[in-house]
Amino acid sequence: MSPKEQPLVSVLTPVYNGEPYLGECIESVLNQTYQNFEYIIVNNCSKDRTLEIAREYEKKDRRVRVHDNDEFLGVIANHNHAFKMMSKSAKYCKVVSGDDFIFPECLARLVDFAEANPSVGMVGSYSIAGKRVEFNGLTYEEKVSDGRKISRATLLGGPYVFGAPSSLLYLADCVRKTDAFYPSPNPHSDTTACFQSLLDSDFGYVHQVLSYTRIHPASQTSKSLKHGTINLAKLSDLARFGPKLLNSSEYNQCLSRLTGEYYWAIVPTLLAEPRNKEFWNRQKTELKQVGLEFSYTKLLKATFLKGMKLVLAPGSALRKLRSIWGDPKKIKAQYYDQST
Repeated sequence: MSPKEQPLVSVLTPVYNGEPYLGECIESVLNQTYQNFEYIIVNNCSKDRTLEIAREYEKKDRRVRVHDNDEFLGVIANHNHAFKMMSKSAKYCKVVSGDDFIFPECLARLVDFAEANPSVGMVGSYSIAGKRVEFNGLTYEEKVSDGRKISRATLLGGPYVFGAPSSLLYLADCVRKTDAFYPSPNPHSDTTACFQSLLDSDFGYVHQVLSYTRIHPASQTSKSLKHGTINLAKLSDLARFGPKLLNSSEYNQCLSRLTGEYYWAIVPTLLAEPRNKEFWNRQKTELKQVGLEFSYTKLLKATFLKGMKLVLAPGSALRKLRSIWGDPKKIKAQYYDQST
């Protein structure tokens, strides 16, 4: 496909304080083998050199456009703000997080697949996160999946293949359907957007590693695992899409599993910050939003079970205690690893 025949892709990087990694991110976009794209960087009132770095690339490459927010927005609000800046002629939308990067053939492979399969609303791919290849739960033969079926499998605890924004390509019309493509303020609202879009479109998958997801303590994922935010997002998605995709028995089984995972995840906060009123009030409020009441009984049960697991595991008592207690002020760099 010649550059003139290529559909326009709008590449977006909403970023806040991205100085350490933004240059590498931008270079990866500009080095794509695919030619017909615009690149919009949305600086969210950064306090470091983010804006300066972005402006330097804007001067050197006509495809780069930098928007500097007048006021600070939450992470999801800033993404939705960026989506509204897509050109009207863009057929596809690609988010590249400011601390990630994409490999040279990323846009070409994703767009070629989408063009060959017009029923898909989004296309996923493998991503390297640290030393691991993520989002690899489909067999090689599974390339186009019915949107409702794969969403249903995801809710039931099947392999998570929706990926992260940097590993996905969205059909621009799916993004334009709503005023807020990422429909909730939870930082994992990108997954909610996948469920929403796949209610009436298919899911495509390119079985190649096309992006790199960086793991570091300041990443949103690391913060979410520290405070159980991802578990609240899963409960919210179940409440929103479970009634449409699951029968009552399946729904109740998923609710029981996800509720258990939620309380398990916040045990360290109970031990490290039992008097953190802001945290505990937020848990109660967010659970109530999905129709659940916070249960100290379930939390104490999770604490007991987690403690028993650590007591029975090999290793020194001090190391076991640290693994469950942790440092309340320190966030460990991690990527969806909740084995402890």
